[in-house]
Amino acid sequence: MRLPLLSVVLAVSFVPAWAGDLRITLPKRTHETPVQNLNREGVSAIEKHQFRKAEKLFYKAYLIDPDDPFTLNNLGYISEIQGRIERAQRYYELASRQNTETTVDKASVEAMKGHPLTEVTGAYASRDLRVNRGNVEAMSLLTRGRVQEGEDVLQRTLAMDPKNPFTLNNLGYAMEGQGNLDSAFRYYTQAADLHSSEKVVVAIDPHWRGKAISDVAANNVRALRRRIDTEQTDAARVARLNLQGVSALNHNDPEQARKFFEDAYRIDPKNAFALNNMGYLAEVDGDQETADEFYTEARAADGSNTRVAIASRRAVVGQPLARVAESNGEGAQSNLEAKQAAKQRETAPIQLKTRDNKSVPEPASPPEPENSPQQNPPQE
Repeated sequence: MRLPLLSVVLAVSFVPAWAGDLRITLPKRTHETPVQNLNREGVSAIEKHQFRKAEKLFYKAYLIDPDDPFTLNNLGYISEIQGRIERAQRYYELASRQNTETTVDKASVEAMKGHPLTEVTGAYASRDLRVNRGNVEAMSLLTRGRVQEGEDVLQRTLAMDPKNPFTLNNLGYAMEGQGNLDSAFRYYTQAADLHSSEKVVVAIDPHWRGKAISDVAANNVRALRRRIDTEQTDAARVARLNLQGVSALNHNDPEQARKFFEDAYRIDPKNAFALNNMGYLAEVDGDQETADEFYTEARAADGSNTRVAIASRRAVVGQPLARVAESNGEGAQSNLEAKQAAKQRETAPIQLKTRDNKSVPEPASPPEPENSPQQNPPQE
């Protein structure tokens, strides 16, 4: 499965005002100072994807002049690509507060050339930083298996900039990870149709670096088409249904989740994940005994050592399914024992119930035993 890309990209080696362009800045000066030289070297390292080297150079510049707005801006950029968003925001804010008349000499957005640096950083810190922050936060959540939370962050981010190709592509990834291939296809297509030439520089998949984001999205569309065409085996369908069921639970749609889980179990009643999910349904229905049976079967099924990719409880993500099913089974058994103990403490009359928790009506009088021998009347 493809991994999501970061929304931060580099177009050229100087500051822009819009998300997607490299926010590395250099002042317009006649004679280069040591600080400016260090910033230029840092920019060169960024272009070669040598981010640690760039960070060291920017920090050297910072030690020489901690108030230099270009250095502060560049440290904000490095912090952002490291996922340290709060630190990035502080650097950007510090850069924008500097009372400087320095103007931008070079920028990937032509309109920014000649503008004061404070105007550039101030504009960026408003909407574009929030968009980048959302994408960075979402990517961190997605890579940790917290797919629903990542999707929620991306949806809020998309509302700020509905045509941001990076957010759209990342939403496609989030949907694909939840088995919602139709929505994934839609988001990938929207990102591709924007025909954005903004380049990807920071990405988990190194093969995406240097490519235009819309080209990446278009490749995702083609890959998803191939997946839909080829993944028609029962195993693929069951895996997708299980993912969709968990996603439905995370979207607070338990009825839809039940349908997905039951469909998966009907296709393959020996699938470890399907058995575990049926145990969950039985537990929701209050049938602890059946839930425990399903969990026991899940632990013994083939594939029970597969690690959980997404779940309704973040604590189990990354654990082998067998361990999760064991924990679920112990919980179901504990619930059953607790209910039994509570019933033993009850003083009310015992009420008969079927296994599906329906009450059994008691007859008005005790039934006669079947085929009982006819008793003779007493003889005098």
